[in-house]
Amino acid sequence: AQLVGSGGGSVQAGGSLRLSCSASGRPFGAYAVAWFRQVPGKEREFVASISWNSDSTYYADSVKGRFTISKDNAKNTGYLQMNNLKPEDTGAYYCAADIINDMNYSDRARSYDYWGQGTQVTVSS
Repeated sequence: AQLVGSGGGSVQAGGSLRLSCSASGRPFGAYAVAWFRQVPGKEREFVASISWNSDSTYYADSVKGRFTISKDNAKNTGYLQMNNLKPEDTGAYYCAADIINDMNYSDRARSYDYWGQGTQVTVSS
């Protein structure tokens, strides 16, 4: 599948953004979707994941209660709604998708073969 991430931008602390991950090339409905983020000099960090049928979601502790992951199989698109953004949320956000048999491993970057190109989120204080 080809993934295209979008929706990043610059906001002040407390603001909101919604990231989108548009997929093409393979049946998106069978795929779990995840979001990771990365800042220069650090490893890619798990943010959130959602199972192929949206039955289960997982979040990093740092974003619980502020971020919501979702997917719309009819539109072949995944989303990350980010509210109450903080400066430490700044980074390049990458969407990922793949068939995940055990969602307990959905927080690992190596579980995904398909990645979007990244969209930058900058939160100022």
